[in-house]
Amino acid sequence: MSILFAETLKKLRTEKGLSQRELADRMYVSRSAVNRWENGSRLPDAAMILRLSEVLGVDINILFNAEADSGVSPNVIMVDDNKIILNGALPIIKDVMPNAVVSGFTKPMKALEYAKSNPVSLAFLDIEMGNISGLDICRELLSINPRTNVVYLTAYQSYAFDAWDTGACGFMLKPITAEDVRNQLGKLKYPFLSGGDDVC
Repeated sequence: MSILFAETLKKLRTEKGLSQRELADRMYVSRSAVNRWENGSRLPDAAMILRLSEVLGVDINILFNAEADSGVSPNVIMVDDNKIILNGALPIIKDVMPNAVVSGFTKPMKALEYAKSNPVSLAFLDIEMGNISGLDICRELLSINPRTNVVYLTAYQSYAFDAWDTGACGFMLKPITAEDVRNQLGKLKYPFLSGGDDVC
């Protein structure tokens, strides 16, 4: 539950003299959507937060900071059977997304176990991992949580065409850089706040 964000939004709405219905109409959403945002049961995505800041006439950082301070830390995972690559990439991901809980896995099955009890916002998946493919792991992750963003990592550009058929939203060549990660964050299907310079 994102109570701080909910309280901030309700305060800003009432200061603007708007009812939930009026805010919903200006946001082009249902009144129940605004109600869920204000009772803390749901969070608007980054695009909606931008629109809220415009409708309410407030600095967008007020809303972003309230969301980030609500204790909602997105879970980000990387799965790669090469421990050296994993150990090199994890610090880059953590640096770009300081508010995220970043976990690395060399065993795909362990990553799936983690995903069953921790909603994963973003998964970086190696494509070739011995007996199991990152494409298969993507499908499993999306069956656990359809709102998981998946970005494939590979040293082989030829995999890109197969990757798009699995519901992934990005593709990066290894080794990854901070700039590569930031570029992918701007293309996510389901944006979230990571504490970095940009909205993921």
